[in-house]
Amino acid sequence: MILHCTQKLAARIPFAINLPDAGAERNAPAHPLSSWHGHLLTLDRRQCVLFCHDDARYVLFLPGLRAPQLAELGRWHRELFLAVLEAQGLAHHHIANASLRLGPLQMDRNTDRSVLASMNRVAGDLQFGLLRETANVMELDPIKTSLWLNDRPCTVHKTWIWPDKAMREIVEHL
Repeated sequence: MILHCTQKLAARIPFAINLPDAGAERNAPAHPLSSWHGHLLTLDRRQCVLFCHDDARYVLFLPGLRAPQLAELGRWHRELFLAVLEAQGLAHHHIANASLRLGPLQMDRNTDRSVLASMNRVAGDLQFGLLRETANVMELDPIKTSLWLNDRPCTVHKTWIWPDKAMREIVEHL
């Protein structure tokens, strides 16, 4: 799995010194689950991470991460992704196959403006939608929040998609 980190997230990851620069070439992903973007948000003075799948715009939300947890970002992404797929109702054999296909975490700083724009919209939905109803960001359940964020239409290069349905289709066709 390739995680394209924003500068803000790359600055907080302990081993991010050796990440390739944004000017590096983008290679085609090896399989449909391999390319994600990661961004660090500060909500209620807490570090939160948003992951966004490049093609499906499927979003995962992790609130309140600390420095030791950021060092294990790949594990946190895998666990949350599989838990959200299970909560979405996918069959266990599809989830197990998706787990095997994710592979080890590789990071770079090569970001796509279209994906970043989608993540910016999601950050606004979090900040001005869910957080207005909740006293503290730490009260948000990552699985329920991720499901809520994916149950909305969005555009990918002028095409309207539903992220939850697009990811379901990707995982079922692996």
